[in-house]
Amino acid sequence: MSKNAIAILTTLGTALFIAAFILLFYSPPQARIGPEQPIPFSHNVHSGVKQIQCQYCHPFVAYSNHPGIPAVEKCLHCHNYIIANHPWIKKEHEYFNTNTPTPWIKLNYVAEHVLFNHQRHINSKIACTECHGQVQNLQRLPHKTWYMNECITCHRKKNANLDCWLACHS
Repeated sequence: MSKNAIAILTTLGTALFIAAFILLFYSPPQARIGPEQPIPFSHNVHSGVKQIQCQYCHPFVAYSNHPGIPAVEKCLHCHNYIIANHPWIKKEHEYFNTNTPTPWIKLNYVAEHVLFNHQRHINSKIACTECHGQVQNLQRLPHKTWYMNECITCHRKKNANLDCWLACHS
């Protein structure tokens, strides 16, 4: 290899290293941990420490295409008694008393033409953690855009339906 080629490769390698360092070091932490929600909800506390099952807060997941975001009544089912005077729980009461849904920020996205069916996955005994990861270890969940290659890889691994129109695009 010529000295010019080595110099070019060294320069490119150094530039890539510096760019990666800057991106990781200077990117805001919220870019990796997800947006602040209107009520700071900790998956770590609820599903980790308290071991509340996913389907308790996301009840529609077993019989709907959408898992559902918990209604304020679901939160107050426990929080009328547990840390009821905490400022954030009082904020939940404000939402409840004004008949206003909590304005949770959406985190998971699929393309508009995809009809993802949570019910099929739950009925097939796919654990929530297989797709959503170890949320019980996280305070704030990150945004996640789902891409077809992730689904195809999983379907192939589990020998599941790969017929586009029957599986997802109906």
